[in-house]
Amino acid sequence: MKHSLFAVAAFALALAAAPAGAQIFGQLSPAPPIPLDTRLGGAFLSFTTSESELLGQLRMSFHPGVDFGFQGGLSRVSVSDVNRTSIQLGGDVKAQVVRMGASSPLDVSIGGAIGVNSADDFTVLSVGPTLVMSRTVRLDERATLTPFAGAALLFSRSDLAVGNKNDVAVPVRFGLEYTPMPDFRLLAALQVGVSDEIRDDLKLTVGANFPF
Repeated sequence: MKHSLFAVAAFALALAAAPAGAQIFGQLSPAPPIPLDTRLGGAFLSFTTSESELLGQLRMSFHPGVDFGFQGGLSRVSVSDVNRTSIQLGGDVKAQVVRMGASSPLDVSIGGAIGVNSADDFTVLSVGPTLVMSRTVRLDERATLTPFAGAALLFSRSDLAVGNKNDVAVPVRFGLEYTPMPDFRLLAALQVGVSDEIRDDLKLTVGANFPF
């Protein structure tokens, strides 16, 4: 009986904790890749109805118009009085295909992402292509404001203690980055799940990026 109750709790928790926590589908930054031979670090807090998450990211660029990054962190999931901590790891690459200017009002980048969310009795792997668009508005000589939007087509597989599950989802993210000075960027984003069976519907992320 104890094993059955544990299996049910683990299954419910795994469904709620699946890759919603892993910020793998899109970079926590607007569309333009970071400049060549530079780096960008970041720290973020995310919240859903069942999960709290602490996430860090590191982005690098070794080619003009292309950058890649790694994300990692911990999430605490609470479902039906059951609590669990999961480890999240992700990676992505993006390339700019449209540059904001006279011919386009937006920066546009495409790429791909992969991420793993792991805890006792479950592992979730997600992979898929990504798209992100943004527009930078200059407020004064130093400060800028950049609204951005992104989407992904994620293929996910969850290996649970009570079975396996496959899912295809289209998470959509809307965000805003405020840069009061060149070396400090505040960011807020809302992620909305579309056609998603194993993620929470809404996710709020707040944090900051630090070029170096």
